[in-house]
Amino acid sequence: MKIINPEKCTVFFDFDNTIATCDVFDSMLPHFSKDDLWVELEKKWEKGKIGSRACLEGQIKGLSITRKSLDQYLAHIKLDPYFKKIIKFLTTSKIKVIILSDNFDYILQRILNYHAIKNLRVYSNKLHFAKDGLVPRFPYRSKKCQVCAHCKTKNLLANVQPDSIIIYIGDGRSDICPSQYADIVFAKADLLKHFQEKKLICLAYEGLKDVYDYFKRSFV
Repeated sequence: MKIINPEKCTVFFDFDNTIATCDVFDSMLPHFSKDDLWVELEKKWEKGKIGSRACLEGQIKGLSITRKSLDQYLAHIKLDPYFKKIIKFLTTSKIKVIILSDNFDYILQRILNYHAIKNLRVYSNKLHFAKDGLVPRFPYRSKKCQVCAHCKTKNLLANVQPDSIIIYIGDGRSDICPSQYADIVFAKADLLKHFQEKKLICLAYEGLKDVYDYFKRSFV
């Protein structure tokens, strides 16, 4: 598919397991949790017994972490090596890029800063430090839906026009809802499984090199 007018295009990225090579928050839990209660919360979330907000709130309460130890940990998080190439290409092509994540702003921004990636629009949950630990906030939650802590659909729709060409790149359950509004979807893992089960059209990808190659072929 050739994109005739790139300026009408908006590319939405998930973060964990899409831009980052791991689920960053999940990877923190074995290192910083005071006990194993986070495991039970994760199992309940996986079975659909609780939404991601309840899961995240419970897991954060179980963390024993300082700003310094968190920063040191985040400094070692790796990104897909093609993400920077994609951002450079899209920026040069005047294509808007937005990150939608069910993770937390402090975590995402620290990682992006460590990799010298700046000026990207990011929508996520909020996190700040208090005397008794981390305090999460969920300003983008949906009152009608308890599945996700961050309603990515709400922020996707707020950033496009009726004639926009929407490209969505993701991997998880929180990407299922917003991806249904996209013209082109790159999917892997749980998101790909959903598209296959529903017999919906998407582009399967393993890493962002696949996405980069597609963009190089498609934008004129």
